[in-house]
Order: sequence, then structure tokens, then C-alpha cells
Amino acid sequence: MHATRIGHADTLDTDDLIAAYVAVVPTLRLNFVASVDGAASVDGRSAGLGTAPDKKVFGILRQLCDGLIVGAGTVRDEHYGPVRASDKQRAWREAHGLEPHPRLVIVSSRLDLDPTAPVFADAPVRPIVLTHESSDEVDRRVLSDVADVVAHGTGVVDLQAGVEQLRNEYRLNQLLCEGGPHLFASMHAAGLVDELCLTLSPMLAGPGAERIIAGDRGPDEPVTVPMRLHHAIAADSTLLLRYVRG
Repeated sequence: MHATRIGHADTLDTDDLIAAYVAVVPTLRLNFVASVDGAASVDGRSAGLGTAPDKKVFGILRQLCDGLIVGAGTVRDEHYGPVRASDKQRAWREAHGLEPHPRLVIVSSRLDLDPTAPVFADAPVRPIVLTHESSDEVDRRVLSDVADVVAHGTGVVDLQAGVEQLRNEYRLNQLLCEGGPHLFASMHAAGLVDELCLTLSPMLAGPGAERIIAGDRGPDEPVTVPMRLHHAIAADSTLLLRYVRG
């Protein structure tokens, strides 16, 4: 096991953090924040749990990825805007052979997405909407004006087939998933989770909040998946954890 500790938030070196989180093989990693008592949100939003170290890692993980996967509910609840790298991030990405901006992938069964929203209208690169073949054809046509709409599965999104297309056709090898909890459950059920980057926020949220993974377990879903601690970084009472599939 490789474990690392790096100082406090105001001394977290960006280059050290990039080295701590870089992946050298095609990876699908999930990034979540939780309170120390296990809550995934405060008042329905994960932003209420954010700390300065968490926000820094959030940006670095986006800087490192080819594609950013997120559920439609999270796009709405967290008020997602266009996924755009800063000038500094863009320079780093281009120097390391990446496209200037990560490509956004929105997973949606019902296609209840607003095509005029900034997440589409102001996107620096055309997003991808991943749905299933039974989704509404009119909604698909409307969204196809602002995004690539791809369908896999009947009734539910076939994430395994979708991820395969993202890698083979779109060349999105380093995939980052920002949730939400139901998409995490589906990724887990499909056996797609290679890494979990988890921030433990130094607060108690109390009862009632959901966990970072939610939903009912399917009959063929693995009960547990062994994970190995890659690093633990303590910064200003925030704990930054990276687990890789064991």
C-alpha cells in the first residue's frame, strides 16, 4: 500500500496533487464527497460539504480526464454549467496530449434535459447524452441539435456498452464520473468502477441524508468489490482518499 500525507490546504502543491491522482491506464474513476457520518449531501446538494482541499482536487480530477460522466439529476440538482478548463489547465492538458477541454457525458433515461441550458449552449465541446433505445424519439431529435445522443440498452441504459463506445469511438480513455448516487449504483452493478476518489468533509450532517451510492441491489450485482488504498492526504481536517480496484 502506498500512503501519502501532504500538509495543509494552503500548502497543497498542485504538481504533487496531479502526480498523486494521475492514472497511467484507461480508468473509470468516481469522485464523491461525504460527511464523516456518511452523508452525501446537505439540503440535497453535495456542494454543502465542499472544502478548499476538496475543491482543489475536484478541479485536478477534471484536468486529468478525457471525459466527464454525470447523471441528468445531478446536472439539474447541482446546477451544472459548461465544462470548461481554465487557461492554465488547458495548457497543461495540451502539453500532455489531451484535448483542451474534457468532454461532458450526461447519462439520462428520461431525457428530461433543457437543450437551451448553458451546460449545452455554452459548452466548449459538444456534449454526449447517453440514453437507452426506448427513450423518447422526439426528445432525442431535439437534443441531437446540441449534443451527440447515443443509445444503448432497452428500458435502462447499458452503461457497459456506453463506456465501450466512449473509449473506442470517442477516444475517451480516462473517464471521471461525478455521480450522483444512483449512477454510482449503476456503475457498481455493471462492474465499471476502477477507482473511487472520496473526500471526507469534517462535518456532521445528521440523519436523513443519502449515501454516496443509492438504489436497490440487482440480483446479479456484486455484494462487495475489494478496493485498495492508494493514498490518504490530510489537509485542514479534510481527508482526501483515493481507492483503486483490488
